[in-house]
Amino acid sequence: MDSVKSSDVNPAKGKLARTFAKVLHLRVATGVAPVDGNQKVKPQEKIKKDWNVGKSAARTGSRSLPFDNEEELENKVALQALLAKLFATISSIKAAYAQLQYSQFPYDADGIQAADQMVVSELKNLSEFKQSYLKRQFDPSPENAMLSAEIQEQKSVLKTYEIMGKKLDSQLRLKDSELIFLREKLEEATKQNRLLDKRLNQSGQLYVLDNLQHSGLTPTHLVTVLRHAVKSIRSFVRLMVEEMKSAGWDIDAAANTMEPGVVYLKDDHKCFVFESFVCKQMFEAFNYPNFSLPDKSLPDKRHQLFFRLFMDMKSGKPKEFLEQNPKSKFSKFCRVKYLQLVNPKLESSLFGNLNQRNLVKAGEFPNTTFFALFAEMAKRVWLLHCLAFSFEPEASVFQVNKGCRFSEVYMESVADEAFLSSDDTPESDPRVAFTVVPGFRIDKTVIQCQVYLSQFQTKVPKEQAKV
Repeated sequence: MDSVKSSDVNPAKGKLARTFAKVLHLRVATGVAPVDGNQKVKPQEKIKKDWNVGKSAARTGSRSLPFDNEEELENKVALQALLAKLFATISSIKAAYAQLQYSQFPYDADGIQAADQMVVSELKNLSEFKQSYLKRQFDPSPENAMLSAEIQEQKSVLKTYEIMGKKLDSQLRLKDSELIFLREKLEEATKQNRLLDKRLNQSGQLYVLDNLQHSGLTPTHLVTVLRHAVKSIRSFVRLMVEEMKSAGWDIDAAANTMEPGVVYLKDDHKCFVFESFVCKQMFEAFNYPNFSLPDKSLPDKRHQLFFRLFMDMKSGKPKEFLEQNPKSKFSKFCRVKYLQLVNPKLESSLFGNLNQRNLVKAGEFPNTTFFALFAEMAKRVWLLHCLAFSFEPEASVFQVNKGCRFSEVYMESVADEAFLSSDDTPESDPRVAFTVVPGFRIDKTVIQCQVYLSQFQTKVPKEQAKV
């Protein structure tokens, strides 16, 4: 191959640069400019008009001639046609490249091959356009060439949009598949959570105590039942507070009425006041057999009797038990505690009437969500009572009075923030604001009560736990 000297190349580079400058200038002069991302050219009628005007003016010698001579007109129109074909070819390459990308995933060998052939073919056309320009060999019919180029360009743009649409449809189907998969996983996880909740936390479903024997009874079993009872109490309190908010109650004012003068570390800690109120009502007279309800004298083996009651009731549903045993001790307990806890003013403000209260007084049980949660809570407290009296000696409840010093032996704080002062240093003397959940004492074993602690500015005399 003959070598090429640099001196022979440089003039060509300068000539090529001037040519591109002329082409760009020609695009502005002839109206070949991009509109909305597509290359547009003069309409065929406009080109034909300029061509005819140029010919007529050349023959008559008029000074209004738009071009200097007919040859210059033909060259400009030919260049315009060449530019139109150039941009149409570029659009075809873009469409082929889009097809090549789309065929990559999922893999389409035929589509890749067809797109590759299209790119190669259009690159050859570009090379031919270059040679035609350098050799000044233009299309003899520029009007038809420009129209054909515009049609080709529009087809290429349409093909590009079609490929983009197919790609978006493919992505949409992929997202739909992912959504279906995630929904299936969510349903599976929800079923697992429900199963775990049923096994561990659902009312009465104390599976860990299925094989429990009276001789093997330990304080740990009482702690397990206590946790179930506390969870049910909190569920009922949450519903009661939501109903109170819906009925327009001032929650802050209600909390201050139940426990006046308490400084809360956080606003959401006021829920502990309502929990404390419910616990006081539900655990009142807990230390007496059957909550001091009227009953015959208890037999000598009352511990075994309470244990059998516990084992018989722990797996049943409270609503079914109430309907089947309306005159049982548990049914009487539910009626007394409901009328004591939900006073007429509260029920009337929540539901607008006293229908539930009237049904309970008449010995019937309402079929409402509110009473269903109350029955769940009552059953767990009743089971806790039965298990407490299964011990020998019986377990008893205790609570601490407001202002007592905190003791880790007898108390557990429901809010750890109470142990930190405003400057984040350990507080040496936190005080009890109120008891949230009572504690239990089984012989020499103590199950801590849950208390809410608050800072006191004045010294409060130390008090002993109230048993």
